[in-house]
Amino acid sequence: MMAAARRIGESERAVRAGEWTRTGIFDHFVGADIHGATLGILGMGRIGQAIARRGAFGFGMRVIYHNRTRLAANVEAECGAKAHVDKATLLREADHLVLVVPYSPASHHAIGAAELAQMKPTATLTNIARGGVVDDAALAAALRDKRIAAAGLDVFEGEPKVHPELLKLQNVVLTAHIGSASIATRRAMAALTVENLIAVLGCGPKAGHPPTPVNPDVLAKRS
Repeated sequence: MMAAARRIGESERAVRAGEWTRTGIFDHFVGADIHGATLGILGMGRIGQAIARRGAFGFGMRVIYHNRTRLAANVEAECGAKAHVDKATLLREADHLVLVVPYSPASHHAIGAAELAQMKPTATLTNIARGGVVDDAALAAALRDKRIAAAGLDVFEGEPKVHPELLKLQNVVLTAHIGSASIATRRAMAALTVENLIAVLGCGPKAGHPPTPVNPDVLAKRS
């Protein structure tokens, strides 16, 4: 989000290419502020709430969100969320929209041409959820035509392939699905996987009760 908003990718490429030849130009690589802006979060689970906390308490952002169900008032307060809004309001008011929804048939192309048309032309979109949540072709067209300002993408439809139109654009940050790419995080992910497996196999103190089930309704039926 920060790299897209402040045009860091564009600037870095220009420096490497030797295109930075003057200083002091007022509007040179001018981007959008993060501090004090409106952060819109689509999907307010554990990760969405963590992003909200960082935005609200770290950067003084006004946090609004859309979720299938509204969070409890105390949870909203803990993560600095100011309002639970409908999707149209989220798209219309967000200066920086971050997608954190799981991928499913229901969320396929949750952001397409119609949704992008509702966003501010100065807005940024960040997808750290899954490829397929965004219609990459529609996003490329919106970025090319400056219907939104910029995007930051860590996931793509059909990855590791990236839509060729996205590759042509300067106002999009493209990363190789590296959101979890630190040694500590990857080790924690592996440990959690093992913990879930042990519990499903009926061993250990959490036998029969994996800590992060995808379908907890099945566990309720078993008990």
